[in-house]
Amino acid sequence: MSKNNKKYFEKSGKANLTTGKIKIKENINIFKCPVCGDKMNLDVFKSIICLNKHCFDISKKGYINLLLKPSKYKYDKEMFEARNSICKMGFFDPLIESIVSLIYNNISINSSNNISYTRILDAGCGEGYHLSQVMKKLQKKEDVHFQGVGIDISKDGIQFAAKNYKDIIWCVADLAKIPFMDKKFDIVLNILSPSNYSEFNRIIHSEGILIKVVPNSGYLKELRDLLYQGTNRELYSNEKVIEHFNRNFEKIDTEKVSYNVSVSRDELSHLIKMTPLSWGASEGIIKKVLDNKIDSITVDFTIIIGKSKKQISLPKWES
Repeated sequence: MSKNNKKYFEKSGKANLTTGKIKIKENINIFKCPVCGDKMNLDVFKSIICLNKHCFDISKKGYINLLLKPSKYKYDKEMFEARNSICKMGFFDPLIESIVSLIYNNISINSSNNISYTRILDAGCGEGYHLSQVMKKLQKKEDVHFQGVGIDISKDGIQFAAKNYKDIIWCVADLAKIPFMDKKFDIVLNILSPSNYSEFNRIIHSEGILIKVVPNSGYLKELRDLLYQGTNRELYSNEKVIEHFNRNFEKIDTEKVSYNVSVSRDELSHLIKMTPLSWGASEGIIKKVLDNKIDSITVDFTIIIGKSKKQISLPKWES
């Protein structure tokens, strides 16, 4: 720690620092400057700065915005609030349980100074619920220390995450240029989010794993049937997504997770606001869905676990 950092730390006291800032300090070695690619250092708990003086402030809530220009994607606060409401009703709980079980079954724990330490990145974390729940369940294993890191291109999503879920490092960042050094992560989660396999391959260490969650044809079929009735989007297949994964990573395990969730009209309204299936739909169509008295929704996923392939050319995007 520099003299300035030490002086600031002693003056302010650890209790006056956000958990996010403390976690950033403890993991400063993972950060990579998004401008020049150099390593980053902490500057008196207010910012991180590289050797070339590219500086990024740490917000009062403890997250860092590492985007070089504003995102063109518009994910509004209402969508994240709706998504969080759906998450908190337990909509994704069986999926989270399966992910945690697969992590335990497939990771190789790193040991440093006789303390097991495993770092997890959620790439495309949204408002942070999935990663927070995975971390909560993993921390019950007392002999292993897990550190969660979440990145998303939406500032609104990361602000929500930093406000509601502590002990995790949150960053506004682009999957096309992930601001972390090579081979720093044991696990990368990619849950219902676009993938950049070139970057994933770069940041996952040699024994690390990628866990990708993709929707199956039955996912939200009750909404799809009404929103896309009579169009070429009424039926969905994930075959191309899975094929693309297999071209870029070595598949080592898969698991299908399917169940039904009972929903009230209010919960259905939140679900409609949350899902991209409804984005662009007219108010008339939305009203038609709500008036259809749907009381149960199908949840249908495939979880794919993979390891990096050696000496392959990668960067192709995929949804």
